[in-house]
Amino acid sequence: MRQLRGKPLTDFLKRSSRPDRELVFVLQDVEDPVNVGSAFRIADACGVRQLVLTGISARPPHPLIKKVGRGRDRRVQWRYVERATDALDEYRSDGYGICALEITAESVPYWRAEFPLRTCLVVGHEDHGVTNRTLAACDMAVFIPMYGKGASMNVHVSLGIAAYHILLHDHPGPDQSR
Repeated sequence: MRQLRGKPLTDFLKRSSRPDRELVFVLQDVEDPVNVGSAFRIADACGVRQLVLTGISARPPHPLIKKVGRGRDRRVQWRYVERATDALDEYRSDGYGICALEITAESVPYWRAEFPLRTCLVVGHEDHGVTNRTLAACDMAVFIPMYGKGASMNVHVSLGIAAYHILLHDHPGPDQSR
């Protein structure tokens, strides 16, 4: 067994069928440029339609976003909106379901949620999460259970887990037949 590189890697990846889902990320007050750079990489990997940075979120151009994101901020469509709720209102009017990745009394485990074909996934600040005002504008909230001693994971790790689950949750799987 050996790693694929160059054209063989490109050809291999092209054989995977893209899930029939549309995904948008909204990062509310995500301050750490490492998390924002990682979110750009995840957005690129998932084929996210748009990444929205709000509030005090770190924004390009920033050297850490560029380094960690490996330049994906130039490839992924993104924009800045002061208030997350304004962006959520826009996406809702475009037919998106709004889902916060946050622990609330009404949150369900991410694998039990029924996600619409067009989903706007909201993540919040590294310490205090998604604000109550923004949660009130969401249709649902999901969480990732923690089985260790910590109460949460890093923002970008959680974003990656949830995003791939949403994309692949009813997808028949990649067609990797030769």
